[in-house]
Amino acid sequence: MPNVTQARTAGDSGRPALVQAVLDAFRIPDLRARIIFTLAMLVVFRFVAHVPVPGVDHAALANLFQGQLGSLLGFLDIFSGGAFRNLSVAALGVYPYITATIVMQILIPVIPQLKNLSKEGEYGRRRINQVSHYIAVPIAILQAYAQIALLRQAGVLSGTGVLGGDVLTLITMIVAMTAGTMFLVWLGELITERGIGNGVSIIIFGGIVSGLPSMLSQAINNRTDIIGIVLLAAAALGIVALIVMFTEAQRKIPVQYGRTVFRGGQVQHSAGSSFIPLRVNSAGMIPLIFAFSLIILPTTVASYFAAGTGGGARFAQNIVSIFGPTSLVYWIILFFLVVAFAFFYTVVTFQQMNIAENLQKQGGFIPGIRPGRPTEEYLNRTIIRLTWGGALFLGFIAVTPYIAQKVTGIQGIQLSSTALLIVVGVALDTMRQLEAQLTMRRYEGFIR
Repeated sequence: MPNVTQARTAGDSGRPALVQAVLDAFRIPDLRARIIFTLAMLVVFRFVAHVPVPGVDHAALANLFQGQLGSLLGFLDIFSGGAFRNLSVAALGVYPYITATIVMQILIPVIPQLKNLSKEGEYGRRRINQVSHYIAVPIAILQAYAQIALLRQAGVLSGTGVLGGDVLTLITMIVAMTAGTMFLVWLGELITERGIGNGVSIIIFGGIVSGLPSMLSQAINNRTDIIGIVLLAAAALGIVALIVMFTEAQRKIPVQYGRTVFRGGQVQHSAGSSFIPLRVNSAGMIPLIFAFSLIILPTTVASYFAAGTGGGARFAQNIVSIFGPTSLVYWIILFFLVVAFAFFYTVVTFQQMNIAENLQKQGGFIPGIRPGRPTEEYLNRTIIRLTWGGALFLGFIAVTPYIAQKVTGIQGIQLSSTALLIVVGVALDTMRQLEAQLTMRRYEGFIR
């Protein structure tokens, strides 16, 4: 085993700090094994993503992605890791499990049994995670049926008898897609346990990164103007920098701890200080998931009735047009939905932390603020003010594709800003975990 206490700096080796840190990580046997295991699981995921569901007209599916439902299908494709474009057994991705997790987070403060379970430490977290798995299965079944019905309506599954009388084929497809989802969730948990980073996030990250070459190729083919391509690249770099800034931004609330220690029969008082980190964007990408899921619902429902020439069909066509990604109304509504969901999710999750109550139990207090109810009110006011910045940031990220299309003239970049937010967030989280591993061994890591 190498002497991990003798770390070579970038100046000693002549290599850049990032490259040297990667090499140092691979010199540690257990960390090298974790990295290799994570990469191996991503390879397995990519193999599964190319196992197709039988009876699919892939040419019709490709045309469908270019039509009016492109926004809906692009959103689903992100969380399937690119598997939805092939309609593979992993076409649902890990989205049903993410939905189940969000539902559980919302139900915890509402249902007393779940609230008590969340306070039982590691055992409570395992039980809540187990319930999330149970909820994910029916969600996956319903979503699989909805996707099959949508694709059957669009003619992608024509000739297979799906929804047209062949019940066995329908059941087979639903079971295959549900099993694919739970298999990806299992892979994600293996990565979390034996690899590096959050496994479910790594699965989404791998799918998005694997689709970047085709996304860039499509954007370039749709517009040969070099100025538009340069503007798009500059906008992407600016968005990445903005995402990093808001993801890392936080306000540190100072906390003082007063302790009473008994030594030698005498009472001695000691004090310590720390801080509470309140992030500007504490909601992460969850508001974007909520908002996109809600705004594509009218388009999805109306698409079933848009065929025809009657009054109902014309009304459905108007709904599809208004809530389509080419409409300004679509992006305005999306912006306000993201802002609203950012506040809703932040408030719900922040109240579950019970920071004021935990501080009081541990003998801690915020200087100048009385413990108990005044501390809770102060923290709530602070998180609301911070959330304004995070909510407006997420709203801007949501509408960035529309702005970029108008400025550069390049189409086919739907949801790219959401994908960038996921990629950057997962990359930063993984880098932090590698940094922690390297710091324990006195190595110079990625983040300074």
